[in-house]
Amino acid sequence: MCACSRGGHTVRTPCSPATTAGSGPAAARACHTGTGGGGTGTQLKPGGAPVCPMGNGSSSRLFGTMTQVLNSAPLAQPDPYFKESPDQDLDEDPAEVDPDQLLRECKEALQRRPARPHRDLVHPRGMVPYSHKHNPTIRVMQWNILAQALGEGKDGFIRCPLEALSWPERKYLILEEILTYLPDILCLQEVDHYYDTFQPILASLGYHGSFLAKPWSPCLDVEQNNGPDGCALFYRRSRFSLLSTSNLRLSAMMVPTNQVAIIQTFMCQVTGRWLCVAVTHLKARSGWERLRSAQGADLLQNLRGITSQSRCRSKEPLGTIPLVVCGDFNAEPSEDVYRRFNSSPLGLNSVYKLLSSDGQMEPAYTTWKIRPSGESCSTLDYIWYTHDALSVESLLDIPTEEQIGPNRLPSYHYPSDHLSLLCDISFKEEPHRLM
Repeated sequence: MCACSRGGHTVRTPCSPATTAGSGPAAARACHTGTGGGGTGTQLKPGGAPVCPMGNGSSSRLFGTMTQVLNSAPLAQPDPYFKESPDQDLDEDPAEVDPDQLLRECKEALQRRPARPHRDLVHPRGMVPYSHKHNPTIRVMQWNILAQALGEGKDGFIRCPLEALSWPERKYLILEEILTYLPDILCLQEVDHYYDTFQPILASLGYHGSFLAKPWSPCLDVEQNNGPDGCALFYRRSRFSLLSTSNLRLSAMMVPTNQVAIIQTFMCQVTGRWLCVAVTHLKARSGWERLRSAQGADLLQNLRGITSQSRCRSKEPLGTIPLVVCGDFNAEPSEDVYRRFNSSPLGLNSVYKLLSSDGQMEPAYTTWKIRPSGESCSTLDYIWYTHDALSVESLLDIPTEEQIGPNRLPSYHYPSDHLSLLCDISFKEEPHRLM
């Protein structure tokens, strides 16, 4: 049992696989990265620049299982801009590989890097851990993983050495984070290696994936890019059946924008309950607050329409199609788009407010970076959920400033400028189901 560090307001618990949702090996489910504490092992040159001795061996070669997966034929790239998009790999049933083995290969590839920050699962204040074989928790991960082309070519992380951003090793750091927690639902932004990396690897682990690129991705401005970046949504096939998919190009005042969203409706194979999940990435930069608000309004309108249709099809009582909305909103809680979601008739609440003592405050940051324009420490990333229909059993805490390190993010020990967010949720029991 880890010590509480939030003044008694939350209770730290080790991330034991026995208390988390979904299938998966114990070793891959454990929260601990296996090599001690967070980013405090980074060596510093005089002046604060990190030193991480890395030879070409681990950065240039792939390992056995990973090699077999990545050498398979890449997925065809369909035309994505349909309101109701055909699913891209639903008919495929790839042979599943051992996630423990892939996790070991990631650790071997990263053995010369410092460990990722250690993070604990914590229970919201007043929450009694709940687990029932007929209603197991659902693990959701939200993460802007940083597009490779943007990290190397446009974003200007002046305190992060280019070597730390090298894709041959950085991909292992991203995959290690995913394999450590093995979410049932995985929502990603800034994905520019979907077809050649994430889709084949996660398909081999039993996930189904969908990808939607930005119409005009800034990645395409970078020489030797790997194609456009976009949003990706993965779910575990053994846990969910996919009922519908909507690919959206978000609009602002009826004008199409460059931002997208994927909305999928699932049926949980354990409970028979329906769940609607959305992933999005709203417009970045200061000065675009009104556009973000309009994009958020468009997304909410689409979510209302899709959940209304789902209610008619599901034969469930009204108001029982829960929502989970994950995204990099590029908006602080003070912005109008945040207020739209927080006060929506859909009854949404933000998971990470539950880390605060009163359950009303977002964390101080979900991204922390240093660019030529200065240091930026902001809360931009969120997991929204229908609070009347879903219960948050636990969530992954936020690394401390010391763990993040003086050079901030990304770094040798963390692959993105955004932190991953993760929670375990469950369906609330409904009166008609208790009779």
